[in-house]
Amino acid sequence: MNATSSLAPTDPEFDYIIVGAGSAGCVLANRLSANGKHSVLLLEAGPKDSNIWIHVPLGYGKLFKEKSVNWMYQTEPEPELKGRQVFQPRGKTLGGSSSINGLLYVRGQHEDYDRWRQLGNTGWGYDDVLPYFKRAENQSRGADQYHGTGGPLPVSNMIVTDPLSKAFIDAAVESGLPYNPDFNGATQEGVGLFQTTTRNGRRASTSVAYLGPAKSRSNLKIETSAHAQRILFEGRRAVGVEYRQGAALRRARARREVVVSSGAYNSPQLLQLSGVGPGDLLRKHGIEVVLDAAGVGHDLQDHMQVRIVMRCSQKITLNDTINHPLRRTMAGARYALFRKGWLTIAAGTAG
Repeated sequence: MNATSSLAPTDPEFDYIIVGAGSAGCVLANRLSANGKHSVLLLEAGPKDSNIWIHVPLGYGKLFKEKSVNWMYQTEPEPELKGRQVFQPRGKTLGGSSSINGLLYVRGQHEDYDRWRQLGNTGWGYDDVLPYFKRAENQSRGADQYHGTGGPLPVSNMIVTDPLSKAFIDAAVESGLPYNPDFNGATQEGVGLFQTTTRNGRRASTSVAYLGPAKSRSNLKIETSAHAQRILFEGRRAVGVEYRQGAALRRARARREVVVSSGAYNSPQLLQLSGVGPGDLLRKHGIEVVLDAAGVGHDLQDHMQVRIVMRCSQKITLNDTINHPLRRTMAGARYALFRKGWLTIAAGTAG
């Protein structure tokens, strides 16, 4: 495969081409098109986020293995898990994984950011990134030292009053853990309720929060079902993108920059297909090397999730509602009329 440019004079030109309309891509499309001076092309391999279950918080369960909006990845066999493979859902629609994830709003520990700064990543300490978190946020609890209001991303308390979550928190506090009313506040240690990226009982993906307000801009072009095949180079300068849309193979030129925001899995894959990655691996697959970069595609880390299933002594769980035809119908009607009830909950309630 030749990674060099094969652009034609008739190929459309944009100032910026963004590959991937996910959690980052939608934000970038909003910001780069905001001043009206720059033309932006946003490419998304998946469809529009028109699936109704994307916008219902509890709908994440319906999308967990929905091929139309989910890449449905599997890991390689894991030696530490006796050769088992682990399912890796990733969003494939406008909003990316923010359209199919569990909706929990958790920024991460202060110490993790500070360690990045200590390792030489200037500008990535917690005190450096906190102002940006606050600017992005529209916190339902109001503004304070750690939170902001008026930003594009809604952050809300849970609407459902859940007796099991309360019992879990009470038991944890009784065992000696500190109660923590805000996992995104002074410290992350302790037990408490999660907040979610929702507004009025609906999911607030980056497509809703960031791309929605920008869609009508004449300088922003959004192409869905547009799967990037490779970045096009002139020498070592990225000058465009080749993408497949239906049966057609299309190309577009970038006057300023190509921005790769295709997620933790697809970004390094696209770079490797484009000639940026470990040289020996690329040559093995017949890909012309643009830049021999050993780190591209290496050192991915993810966390394990292990479920503990227990029987509840009272019929007060979500499962009791879902498995009872009348209660399930009533829950659906309550959500449709008032945006309240079980359909507003996220993947986790307390932690």
